[in-house]
Amino acid sequence: MMKWIPVALALLLSACSSTPQKTYYQLPALGTPAQVSGSTTSRQLWLEHVSVADYLAQSGVVYQTNDVQYVIAQNNLWASPLDQQLQQTLVTNLSSALPGWVVSSQPMSSEQDVLNVTISGFHGRFDGKAIIRGEWVLNHQGNLTKRPFSLELKQGEDGYDALVRTLAQGWQQEAQDIAAQAGRF
Repeated sequence: MMKWIPVALALLLSACSSTPQKTYYQLPALGTPAQVSGSTTSRQLWLEHVSVADYLAQSGVVYQTNDVQYVIAQNNLWASPLDQQLQQTLVTNLSSALPGWVVSSQPMSSEQDVLNVTISGFHGRFDGKAIIRGEWVLNHQGNLTKRPFSLELKQGEDGYDALVRTLAQGWQQEAQDIAAQAGRF
């Protein structure tokens, strides 16, 4: 009888353990792209590249646990690479914020403005804030404008769903700031 106890205990423990379910996240594009007719007077903006820091280029959503530690989630993952999601949603959000412009992730002509964005922070933080940091460079007819950005947005609730939604809102806010600068030229 005693020799069956370890077997029963092992079966019980294996029944209780389960593989954590993976959850995948996609940034929602909060803007709606505007329709642009074939007018030759439309301004053109090529979003050439969005790059992310190495620690953000992983598949896991990043969370900062204290002033010096970051955790890359193993079960809460980006559905597609973060740099691609940031580029796609930025094109949509800029298209919405710049009516009459053609905004594309592909080159269009020699008359286009060119935008490049570098992201150094796009994560949650232990104090309940979503952090978005980086810089962008806009080339308008050979004139370069470079602007850093740093957003800290309070999450409305806990969890990865709320974090991703808050990051998307902050990304849309930054798109509006970029659009305001681009529209000045």
